Amino acid sequence: MVPVMSTVTAPSRTGRRADLIAVGLAMLVVAAAIAVGLYYNRPGSGVVIYAFAPPLFGLWLPHVGPGSLAAVVLALLVVTKGPSLAARLRWRPLLALGYVTALAWTFSLAMIDGWARGFTGRLTTEHEYLHEVPGITDIPKMLSEFSSRILDFQPDSWTTHVSGHPPGATLVFVWLDRLGLHGGAWASTFVVLAGCLAVVAVPVTLSALGRQDAARTVLPFAVLTPGAIWLGVSADGMFAGVTATGIALLALATRRRILALPGGLLLGFGLFLSYGLVLLGVIVLAVVVLTREWRILLLAAAGVAAVVVAFALTGFWWVDGYHLVVERYYQGIATLRPYSYWVWADIAAVLIAIGPAVIAGTRRAGAEFLAEPKRSFRDPVVLLVLAAALTIAFADLSGLSKAEVERIWLPFEVWLLPAVALLPPKGRQWWLAASAATALVVNHLVLTSW
Repeated sequence: MVPVMSTVTAPSRTGRRADLIAVGLAMLVVAAAIAVGLYYNRPGSGVVIYAFAPPLFGLWLPHVGPGSLAAVVLALLVVTKGPSLAARLRWRPLLALGYVTALAWTFSLAMIDGWARGFTGRLTTEHEYLHEVPGITDIPKMLSEFSSRILDFQPDSWTTHVSGHPPGATLVFVWLDRLGLHGGAWASTFVVLAGCLAVVAVPVTLSALGRQDAARTVLPFAVLTPGAIWLGVSADGMFAGVTATGIALLALATRRRILALPGGLLLGFGLFLSYGLVLLGVIVLAVVVLTREWRILLLAAAGVAAVVVAFALTGFWWVDGYHLVVERYYQGIATLRPYSYWVWADIAAVLIAIGPAVIAGTRRAGAEFLAEPKRSFRDPVVLLVLAAALTIAFADLSGLSKAEVERIWLPFEVWLLPAVALLPPKGRQWWLAASAATALVVNHLVLTSW
């Protein structure tokens, strides 16, 4: 018995040590990004990074707010009760509880900054979507003229975020306004409601792919993800929720094939929320490989095509918009922000947004892939994590998102969450506590812009 125990525990101890080393190295990358960023921000440095709490976009401002106590209490409850509830509750009630708790956690984090500064005012600045909504009185005309207003330095140029995205993102807020849901409070509420769908969509995907054990493990971590700071409130949080739901429907299509069509419609609409979401095709491909149902891909493609055709008929062609956005991107501060810094500082921002548990789990996913590549292509946990990591790598190397990626890459970051299922059960509660602590520390030290 002794030799058997030693052979089992030794690798486990080695794995735990490697996890801590991975987290330690990640902390060094974050520390280096902070140090170099502060060095660049000093007067006379000659380098402009346009980020005053590098590598995050915001301001160094230690503060507490109305949501501080609620956030701490929620974190304690989820850390102490979440894993046991996730293990024993029936699946659908568990998902409902997870979604409601994620809403409460996300809202409490936003309220650390206060009602106006942290919630209602986030989407109403001169750079945001709501700034343009009052001037859009004719939706068909707006869509037909959209591309002509993307480039800067014109009398009618779209504001920064409207010009930087396809028209679908703006349309969402115009539709809300048409429904009588005017202003920042309703817009932010909708964004949080939509964004928190990602918290349940990722576990649903894992369950549909045959790993409900992993799905139950992931749910409390998804609830307490540090990325919730930017789920409430940035439009990218909404993008994450919409596209994650689309991917979950593709996975569920293994049981009811017709679900691939609405999944494709959501993913197609995702293409018109943000140009960069085309990279989610890597994760979609991973899901199809895992299901081995290529007919699902055809149905999903039909849904995507329907959305593309619908926008094309209104006068907006995605490819033209993309090329104009790249040109607009280099009309602004992107020409000043150095690629040599942001190509690795962006990764530091991602490391903060995903937290230590996902970092350790991602290390394990990489190790499993190197040890058993064939098996990895059959394991939903490992393949989804590797697909998400590859997606982030593509986005990073493109240089089209220098800074602010803690929110911009939320739709990719949520697909790293399955990695926590690879952590040993014995220490998961501590890892969950570390995730919550990361969110609380960051949100109380930095006044984020979203």
